[in-house]
Amino acid sequence: MDRDIRLKRLRFRAWHRGTKEADLLIGGYFDTFSAEWSDDQIDWFEALMDEEDVEIMGWAIGTIPVPGRWHGPMMERMRVLDYIPIEK
Repeated sequence: MDRDIRLKRLRFRAWHRGTKEADLLIGGYFDTFSAEWSDDQIDWFEALMDEEDVEIMGWAIGTIPVPGRWHGPMMERMRVLDYIPIEK
């Protein structure tokens, strides 16, 4: 599949998770970093989208241990949380 089409589909999935909190965390992460991702990183994120929101959010904020499958630089970057836009 074409890279641009994959990224458009992933962006939609990242921003339509079901709760505003998940949308901001996952969608914000996608918007901030996806332009620089390699194909392997796109594969990682695509697989992550199959996980439950509560799991992803728990891993990102540190309330749930990150399973070995998801350990690595992509999850570490997600855990910084500085990419989430905060409305005032």
